Amino acid sequence: MRRPNRTQLIALTGPSDDGDDYRRRTPHAETHPLKLLLIVNSSASSVTARSRVVIQKALSADHDVDVAETSRRGHAARLAKGAANSGVEVVVALGGDGTLNEAANGLVGTDTALAPLPGGSTNVFARTIGLPNDPIEATGALLDSLAADSIRPVGIGSVNGRCFLFHVGIGFDAAVVEQVERRGSLKRWAGHPLFVYSAFDTWLRHYDRSRPRFSVHLPDGSVVDDGYFAICLNTDPYTYFGNRPLHLAPRAQLDSGLSMVTVRTMRLLPVLKLGLSALGSSGGLASGRHATVHHDLTDLVVRGYGPIPYQVDGDHLGAVDELRIRHEPDALRLVLPLS
Repeated sequence: MRRPNRTQLIALTGPSDDGDDYRRRTPHAETHPLKLLLIVNSSASSVTARSRVVIQKALSADHDVDVAETSRRGHAARLAKGAANSGVEVVVALGGDGTLNEAANGLVGTDTALAPLPGGSTNVFARTIGLPNDPIEATGALLDSLAADSIRPVGIGSVNGRCFLFHVGIGFDAAVVEQVERRGSLKRWAGHPLFVYSAFDTWLRHYDRSRPRFSVHLPDGSVVDDGYFAICLNTDPYTYFGNRPLHLAPRAQLDSGLSMVTVRTMRLLPVLKLGLSALGSSGGLASGRHATVHHDLTDLVVRGYGPIPYQVDGDHLGAVDELRIRHEPDALRLVLPLS
């Protein structure tokens, strides 16, 4: 079955008053119709009124689609949970990684599947599973996946009861995300430059680099007692800089346990070397003097030397004294691209 590209989808969703013309011309007309909820975060970086209309029409040609727009933080989780309770078969989340994370939290443990559509500035999870970064092209991939019933349960992580799809950032990483969110009005337009600026600003003014901030307690009883910041990963890469993936732990996959990268210094040169190594190689980081890497973890505990900031899939959640992190196998049904 041929995947429609952006031009084809726009052409197919021309100025028609009903969906009959589109239904006759779409290559997915033979698909068994499913009950879908399209959750839209209209404030996300890549979501426009035009793309929303195109996507809604494309999905509606073959499926029974309702649309709901988020209006506040946490709204996507409530919408997704309500959809699961009312018998919706697939929740399609059009937005950034934060919207996708909320939708996933509403669907964990249910029979309703999650289908990501990239609408944010980075779209880490959608790109990680192989979706195009353009939301219109990704819609074509989604239609192919639904036609082929490419849906299966995958593993996720949880931290203090909040589920995550790709990572939890602890310490300095979360402090950077906090500074980005304080400039949220710029995020739609500045994107990656805002993250770079916030990282340097946080380094200079907003994070205590004078001492270790937490200890990491691993399932085998070992302890890393001098953590400055850490990333716990359910998938790899950690993020993208433009089209360049940042690989910290390629062994982190949806069907494996969690990987934990703990950075044990905040000296500028070693941290830059770690970052360049992750950006320049697909092999990820290895345990050494300045960082430790552990794989296939079922659970771990992070204890702060005072409150430590943390973020989940790019959303800053505040500061706490302890984080309990677990791998939750087969907890979420996910629509996956055919490729």
